Amino acid sequence: MTEEPLSNTSDAFLLPIHIIASGLTQCMLGCMCTYTLKSCLGHQHGPGKRAQPQAGRRLSSGAWITCLACFLRTQAHQVLFNTCRCKLFLHKLMEKTGVLILCVLGFWVFSMHLPSKVEIWQDDSINSPLQSLRMYQEKVRHHAGEIQDLRGNLNQLIAKLQKMEAMSDEQKMAQKIMKMIQGDYIEKPDFALKSIGASIDYEQTSATYNHDKARSYWNWIRLWNYAQPPDVILEPNVTPGNCWAFSGDRGQVTIQLAQKVYLSNLTLQHIPKTISLSGSLDAAPKDFVIYGMEVSPKEEVFLGAFQFQPENTIQMFQLQNHPPRTFGAVKVKISSNWGNPRFTCLYRVRVHGSVTPPREQPN
Repeated sequence: MTEEPLSNTSDAFLLPIHIIASGLTQCMLGCMCTYTLKSCLGHQHGPGKRAQPQAGRRLSSGAWITCLACFLRTQAHQVLFNTCRCKLFLHKLMEKTGVLILCVLGFWVFSMHLPSKVEIWQDDSINSPLQSLRMYQEKVRHHAGEIQDLRGNLNQLIAKLQKMEAMSDEQKMAQKIMKMIQGDYIEKPDFALKSIGASIDYEQTSATYNHDKARSYWNWIRLWNYAQPPDVILEPNVTPGNCWAFSGDRGQVTIQLAQKVYLSNLTLQHIPKTISLSGSLDAAPKDFVIYGMEVSPKEEVFLGAFQFQPENTIQMFQLQNHPPRTFGAVKVKISSNWGNPRFTCLYRVRVHGSVTPPREQPN
């Protein structure tokens, strides 16, 4: 298998030598034939005789023609040899060039596609562990935050339990009473709340009760009055003494609501007897009447007459009359109290209703 290229190469290089050798041989043979003919002719006529000039001329011209033909043949063989050599050279060059081009093309394809494959493999092999690691980190952070919150809640519960264990029975009872005082058991919107815009109409409200103990003096000069104004009944701070008092057992208060509403209920709140400074509830209101008010034009609509029981600190009264209209103000007209001849106290008044018309209930 390995000896064939060498034989082809040797044949390709030895071919010109054979051609040149054959040409030279033919030229020498031609010259020798010409010389032999001349010598034979000379012996035939004899050395003393002279050859005919025409025959000598013919022989000399024939020899020259033979030499010329040999020379031309030699030149033709050289041209043919050069052509064959060029063809062989071009053939070998094309083979080598083709192999080189194929090598270059293969290298280019390898260099273009292999890096992308490597990058994809690297991305897949690197990104997936990184993503999973980030997910685990996020989960760990989330669970750490939840554990921290649970730890804080647990500490708060432990602190509350310790406080409850350290409290005595009297403290527990006092705390229960304060919860009852401050607790709001009426789960209805209050449109008479001062913080949302309700106010007192002082022109249609009784005067505030002024007592000497509620005034401050300096050298018989009155400095200020500690009596609470009527709008204290619109605030949720129900503590002993934080009330509005009017003289006697008859009086009224008019409340401008935060907005016009369809009225449904009214709630009165008083302090319990257990925390009253006087130990009695004789200053609490007893019988009262509720009116729906309109400022322009002035109009009063009777909504119901009720009685407050001081044993129940918070009482809600459902209106007896439900006109299908809205009101912007409410008048509470008190006609009696529970025995105090000097004054009557109101701690808190709430007005309930809805902005939209209430649904009709079946009989």
